[in-house]
Amino acid sequence: MVDQRPGSQPDDAASGDGGDSTALLEHEQVALRERARQILGVHAAAGATTADGAPERFLAALRRTGASRYPVLALGLLVVVDEFQGVILTQLAPEISRSLGMSKGAIAALLVLKGVAATGAGMAMAAVVQNRPRRAVVALTAAFVWATVTIATGFVAGLLGLMAVMLLDGATTGSVGAVHEPLLMDSYPPDVRVRAFAGYRGANALGAVLAPLSIAILTAWAHLTWRGVFLAMGLMSLCAALFAGRLRDPGFGRWDTARVRELVRSGEEHDHADLVEQTELGFFEIVRRLHLIPTVRRMFVAYAVLGMMLAPLTTFLAFYLDERWGLGPGARGAFSAGTALAAIAVLALFGPRGERVFREDPARLVRLTAGALIAAVLMIAIGAVMPAFWLVVVFFTLAQSMIPALAPGFAIANLSIVPPNMRAHASALAGIYVLAVGGMAGVVLLGSIDRRFGIVTALMVVCVPGIIGGLVLATASTTIVADLDRMIDEVVEEEEISLIARRGGHLPLLAARHIDFAYGQVQVLFDCDFTVDDGEMVALLGVNGAGKSTLLRVASGLGIPSRGSVRLAGHDVTHLDAEKRVRLGISQIPGGKAVFGPLSVVDNLELYGYSMDRSKRSISTAIDEAFAAFPRLAERRNQAAQTLSGGEQQMLALSKALILQPRLLLIDELSLGLAPIIVGQLLDIVRTINERGTAVVLVEQSVNVALSLVNHAYFMEKGQIRFDGPAQALLAREDLLRAVFLEGTGAGAG
Repeated sequence: MVDQRPGSQPDDAASGDGGDSTALLEHEQVALRERARQILGVHAAAGATTADGAPERFLAALRRTGASRYPVLALGLLVVVDEFQGVILTQLAPEISRSLGMSKGAIAALLVLKGVAATGAGMAMAAVVQNRPRRAVVALTAAFVWATVTIATGFVAGLLGLMAVMLLDGATTGSVGAVHEPLLMDSYPPDVRVRAFAGYRGANALGAVLAPLSIAILTAWAHLTWRGVFLAMGLMSLCAALFAGRLRDPGFGRWDTARVRELVRSGEEHDHADLVEQTELGFFEIVRRLHLIPTVRRMFVAYAVLGMMLAPLTTFLAFYLDERWGLGPGARGAFSAGTALAAIAVLALFGPRGERVFREDPARLVRLTAGALIAAVLMIAIGAVMPAFWLVVVFFTLAQSMIPALAPGFAIANLSIVPPNMRAHASALAGIYVLAVGGMAGVVLLGSIDRRFGIVTALMVVCVPGIIGGLVLATASTTIVADLDRMIDEVVEEEEISLIARRGGHLPLLAARHIDFAYGQVQVLFDCDFTVDDGEMVALLGVNGAGKSTLLRVASGLGIPSRGSVRLAGHDVTHLDAEKRVRLGISQIPGGKAVFGPLSVVDNLELYGYSMDRSKRSISTAIDEAFAAFPRLAERRNQAAQTLSGGEQQMLALSKALILQPRLLLIDELSLGLAPIIVGQLLDIVRTINERGTAVVLVEQSVNVALSLVNHAYFMEKGQIRFDGPAQALLAREDLLRAVFLEGTGAGAG
């Protein structure tokens, strides 16, 4: 009895061509996965710890690995001064509001606007660095620009001027969200990354201390106005940018995926020029791919909810201290600096402990940081209603000490499961969800509640999305280990394919492995393996709803799988857009929808040629060839395609292959509803196309039609490959044919 449970793989599926070298990948991935996990810092070897099991000291680990402490110092200093602009605006918001005649809602909206500009610019910066490692150049350029903008803020005279500098500052601050943490990931080995991130976030917390403390000193002791404060801190930012001038980009995946590739190669000489050229994803293809990773997707949802609390909280906190407790700018700065001091101590403790937790179980690190977030939010809500100011200080200090400690945990969890060249995109997208999506909603929510119920109620209500965000983030713990293994498998598979190609091993033209696919919440493909060799003609059989057309959509790029890989001659095209796959040689003729109805026959044929940027002469020659193959189309060359008969429309659709001359042609339901004589003519053309070297996949319900053409057949049922082998062997499987095509059809085929 064949196991029909989703995810199971029948014995017949293993009966395919044993000479396919990609069949060895499964065993290789399982064998290498645990060693690769150790390279990525999970279940790490004892060499990364001291005799008592504690993590090796940070500086000792740096000396052992040859890493430098300069990147974390330089980036830490940049993130310190990056705090200045935002902190000045929030701490001196009441004074700026009165000076420029702006409401507190307008100030909060400006901060969100800055955040939106930062996230938008962050995505642009991610696009700049996605194919070339130039993150250090981007970070340094942005640092010099934002120092200049901070100085310029001291000269604004109204709302429009302040809005302009906020947009410019946000645009340059985008480098912090997009490239700082990915640059740290590649600057340090996994067994010290959590501490490197904790140090970086410690610098962020130090900025949260120094900025308000500097405001207190400059306003209370030096008697500077808010304009003078911006000028002074802009000069400090300029000095920090000069210190960071020696930053360099170490390259993508230097300490993790690059070493996993070395593990796969096992010491072989590796000449990059001999590698099969990888198909590079475009910007929006990378964004789409990131949203398909379950852990990343959950974290993005949580960030959007969390942004409703975090984005407006800092601004409204300044008004809370001003209105409820009557604190001036100096006192507010001292309050913020004092509460932020605890964060530095917590980060110092969190670094080595977080590293140990991640090494033992990444899921536990996610749960730990999600729990800390919920606790911090509760502290803010309780502190807001405290009757005594010293209790407010206690609860807000506890909250402030926990919130910065969350960032290293979530950054490591998020970026460890993302390919190195996509980490900038993941960081920038996280900022978009926090500020642009959640932040705008939070400003509207707090503004309306503040006007109606007061600032204390607004602070309490805004903590609700913080708790929800923590709960959603906690669910990412259920998927992070699987996603880490998925990334490892992708790296191992990529390198194994390269080795097979260099050793002269066999690679199929199309290899779809472990494909899962869902329409929304309804999964329709389960762990499907499907291969087609150069010049081969394959039949894909099964009843309506079995998943045949969906599998073709995955192969042609019209559908992106939720799991698995699709390769064309060794190139990973899993997440490549359909139009790019056409240029690589994959064409599909969808059943009943393969022509542009309002266009004439000639226009349809010309359109196929223009999609490949063919010259007019070559297109004209190909059209003449199509008319020679199908004289009836020549008679109707100026007739609208939608007025053709069903058989004539299929002829026009099949002419697509004569125009494009693809390496792989996917045909869905060629014979559906057509007379036998028309089907015979179409099959003759399919044979001719195949004889010219084009591999063909023919999706059919008719066993007789399909097996009259092919020697190799796949049989699908309920989204699974139930049979993979010689066509004649399928005819002997009456259990499959009778169940799907009814007893009469099975007997006729026999």
